[in-house]
Amino acid sequence: MNYIATIGLEVHVQLKTKTKMFCGCGTGFGSPPNSHICPGCLGFPGTIPAINAEAVKLGVMAGLSLNCRINEHSKFDRKSYFYPDVGKNFQISQLDQPVCSGGHLDFDFNGETRTVNLRRIHLEEDVGKSTHHPKCSGVDFNRCGCALIEIVTQPEIHSSGEAMAFLHALKELLVCAGVGECNLEEGQLRCDVNISVMPEGVPGLGTRVEIKNMNTFKGVAAAIEYEVGRQITTLESGGSLKQQTLRWDPELGETFAMRSKENAEDYRYFPEPDVPPLILTREQIEAWRKLLPETPAARRERLAREYGITPYDAGVLVAGDGAADFFEAVAKACGSGKTAANWIMGDVLKLVNERSRPLAESALTPDVLASLIGLVMNETISGGVAKELLNELFDNGGDPAALVASRGLAQVRDTGVLEKLVAEVVAENPKVVADFKTGKKASAGFLVGQVMKRSGGKADPKMVAAMVEAALG
Repeated sequence: MNYIATIGLEVHVQLKTKTKMFCGCGTGFGSPPNSHICPGCLGFPGTIPAINAEAVKLGVMAGLSLNCRINEHSKFDRKSYFYPDVGKNFQISQLDQPVCSGGHLDFDFNGETRTVNLRRIHLEEDVGKSTHHPKCSGVDFNRCGCALIEIVTQPEIHSSGEAMAFLHALKELLVCAGVGECNLEEGQLRCDVNISVMPEGVPGLGTRVEIKNMNTFKGVAAAIEYEVGRQITTLESGGSLKQQTLRWDPELGETFAMRSKENAEDYRYFPEPDVPPLILTREQIEAWRKLLPETPAARRERLAREYGITPYDAGVLVAGDGAADFFEAVAKACGSGKTAANWIMGDVLKLVNERSRPLAESALTPDVLASLIGLVMNETISGGVAKELLNELFDNGGDPAALVASRGLAQVRDTGVLEKLVAEVVAENPKVVADFKTGKKASAGFLVGQVMKRSGGKADPKMVAAMVEAALG
């Protein structure tokens, strides 16, 4: 019997705010435990929350990016939790009147455009982080109260691959819009996965389980694969499934039950008495809409069209953190989109990975790279010399033309000098010359390489190649 998996995602995204959702504490990552807290974070009696206006703006911009209906009237609710990482035993969230309703995300999956519809996007505050040790547990409340949006999809995803494609596209869109940094390693994007299976052709949905707090896309994919298999095996063996909340153990590659699955009534929601309803005007919403940048999909199409690069190259540049902006500036400065793309996608992004340093934090600017590319295009220096200089420019910056002049790196194009070098190399390699004359044409490349080596990489490779061919007859 064939089974159909049905998957819904609840994606929690930390908004790019300097302070928390309802108080003035900072949101910096990596600080000592419990160093960004206040009586409001911890729910001390007498504290009154105040809405972070920037969080509202970013939440609305996320909804606009995802084609949601922005509700001019929404409200906050108390969601009761009795866990150690919730100091006040409740979380301020939104239940029946969220700030954003509906919406959808279009994304590429297996070469086709796929659409997943959304139920809602609501604003809420984060909870703390529990850390368990052999003999004790600790709670860090630094994250407690940070501004979040929760993006809830319809149950319209049917495979781990489709879920991954959706999550990657969602992250790309939100980062582009400036809504959040979505750094998974810092917990800025976390995902709850709801999964059920039913025999193919049978209407309705099966018993739903939820896997909580997935913080890697790889983990989401592995958990979906395992859980779908577990549910199918259970049903085929005559067993039944329980509605429950699970956790994923990445080391064992299995899911484990945490508790029975809660329903809304278990959280005892009621309107938050200390936070007034959120009232937006249509004028304010439209003003925020104008702040949205070009979408990643639109930008990929435009870069390919305007700069003559391949759709694949455009996709890589748009996906890179700040790479697309950098590319456009370089392409305009050097006058060649293809050349700029080749340099950035090859050598520049390689340095980004090797140095573990974002492009924006390097000393390399678009003008500097364009100047370096220009020196290669007008044959002042060779590509090899340029790549050596790029390492220094990435780390320390500088003027490429000045470095070339001060270090005598300009290409040697003096015919007399090059002819002498070619003659010496040909005379010293009679076997290679003989091989060439017997049909081994690649031998010429060896001789060219020897001339380049002898010139310290400064010889004009085109002139050398022509001279070697002439010398070989």
